[in-house]
Parts: sequence; C-alpha cells; structure tokens
Amino acid sequence: MPIVEKLDEYGKGAWIAFAVLGFVVFWPLGLATLAFLFWSGRMGCGMGGANRYEHRMNRLQSKMERLKERMGGAGQGGFGGGWSRGPSSGNHAFDEYRQETLRRLEDEQKEFQDFLGRLRMARDKAEFDQFMADRRGNGNGAEPQASAG
Repeated sequence: MPIVEKLDEYGKGAWIAFAVLGFVVFWPLGLATLAFLFWSGRMGCGMGGANRYEHRMNRLQSKMERLKERMGGAGQGGFGGGWSRGPSSGNHAFDEYRQETLRRLEDEQKEFQDFLGRLRMARDKAEFDQFMADRRGNGNGAEPQASAG
C-alpha cells in the first residue's frame, strides 16, 4: 500500500488530515480510515496499557542513564562503580551538594529497578494465573495448544 507508507512518512498529522478529507468527500471513506488508524495502532490507541507503560519506563530508564553519563558516570576521575564523584569543582559546598544529589539519584534508580522487577514479576504471575485458569476451564485435562505468534 504505497499511500499508507507515504502517510506514515508524514506522521500522525497526515493521517488525521486524510481522515478528515475522507469524511468531507465521502463519509464511509473517512470512517474506514478512522477504523484503520485505531486498528493498526498508528494513532497510539491500539497499544495496550501495559505496553505503553513499559515504553514510558524504558524511556525514563534511558534518560536516567544519559543523566548518569553527564553527571560523571563510572570510570570518571579514577573512581569506579556507581555514580562516582567527578573531579572537584573547587567549591566545597557545591561538591557536597553534587555528591548528595548523586547518592539520592542512585538510591532512586535502585528503587526504580526494584519496582520494575516487581512489576514484571506481577505481570508474569498474572499471565501464569490466566494460563492455569484457562487450562482448568478446558475440562478434559489435555494440554492446550500454544498459539503461534
């Protein structure tokens, strides 16, 4: 579908304009375009809540890592591991503030990693519980067939 690829290049605005134009020209065309946008996930509505949340968490994690690199990450100044203290700025108060901030950020990052681990475990447990409930509901005791995908 060359028109789909072309509209994807231009982004969401082009899709919205195309849907509006479809409604103006012939309303079933606009309705079909709107249904296609939601069904294909091009407008972000087809993405499940968990996937969207995980995407945001991954973005936050990458931002934290970039911040870590900018603030003097591991290996800078001859100190190893964690968010080590960089070279002194010459201002003792600022150095203490920076060190305390880096320590706090490191603690928050550890808490965040623990939270992500618990979240993944809970989601895995929920999926397992659903699988077991489906299997129990099968009634004949046979293994359910795994879906391809």
